[in-house]
Amino acid sequence: MRQPAPDPPELAASQLSPAAAGRVFTLADYGLYLLTVFAWGTSWLALKWQIGVVAPPVSLVWRFSIAAIIMFGWCLIARQPMRFALRTHVRFAALGLFLFCANFMLMYFSAFYLLSGMLAVIFSFAAIVNILLANLVLGDPVRPRVAIGAVIGIAGLSALFWPEISAVGPSEGANGALIGLGLGIIATFSFGIGNMVSAGNQRSGIPVLPASAYGMAYGTTFSAVFAVVSGSAFIIEPTARYLGGLLWLSILSTVVAFWAYLTLLGRIGADRVGYATVLFPIVALAISTVVEGYTWTLAAAGGVVLVGIGNLLVLTRRRR
Repeated sequence: MRQPAPDPPELAASQLSPAAAGRVFTLADYGLYLLTVFAWGTSWLALKWQIGVVAPPVSLVWRFSIAAIIMFGWCLIARQPMRFALRTHVRFAALGLFLFCANFMLMYFSAFYLLSGMLAVIFSFAAIVNILLANLVLGDPVRPRVAIGAVIGIAGLSALFWPEISAVGPSEGANGALIGLGLGIIATFSFGIGNMVSAGNQRSGIPVLPASAYGMAYGTTFSAVFAVVSGSAFIIEPTARYLGGLLWLSILSTVVAFWAYLTLLGRIGADRVGYATVLFPIVALAISTVVEGYTWTLAAAGGVVLVGIGNLLVLTRRRR
């Protein structure tokens, strides 16, 4: 019988070294970046269609089950290695726990206490969390230009969502808002830790596709266990709205988005790729303008300008 493959050898330093993260963006990098922002920016509306009949943990089980099946099929078509040592599967399980289960689950429950704008701002702090964790865990240098750009972007997003940030849920009160804030912060750190696991995997030579496939499978398992323990019913809402949103989230916002994001993470570094979490709420608001009649204010427009300035600082290099 064929034995599981050992942990892959280290990649050449020029491929995934911290120094490579400081290089100029290529056309492929921009394409992956825009694809990530678009895929996650459109997920907000689809997520809204999931709330209601089906419990959040169960919706996550359906979402990542579909995504995992597609990812495994993609791996087979692309002839990716699929047999790995046990210690590599521990890495995959960690990826599934932090990136494909905990951060989503906590954000879902945070949404019971906070409005979507506040959630967007909390999650945008992943841009800062990535910078700090990349320095502490991976030893990547903190680049002031990227850090300043991330802070400016978060400030712009805060201005954009200020009406929601200043509002407190009418039924939950201040205590509920604090609970929601705490859950959102933990979810953001969970996302950042998942980023570090993925970056470490890629620096060890583990391909993105099989790592994502196994990660999604483990994440689905963790979500299913939580759903069983919490007594959630494994049902599906048989409506075009729910099923359409589920397919959109599974295929575009999970399979495509995470492949693009995690690939980009390995190419440009965790600090710069984290800025995508600042940009995709802008796409969500643009969609909301058309679909839900969102009304723009002067403060909101100023916030978009700040986000754009932050984006330029993060994605461009200072000329020598």
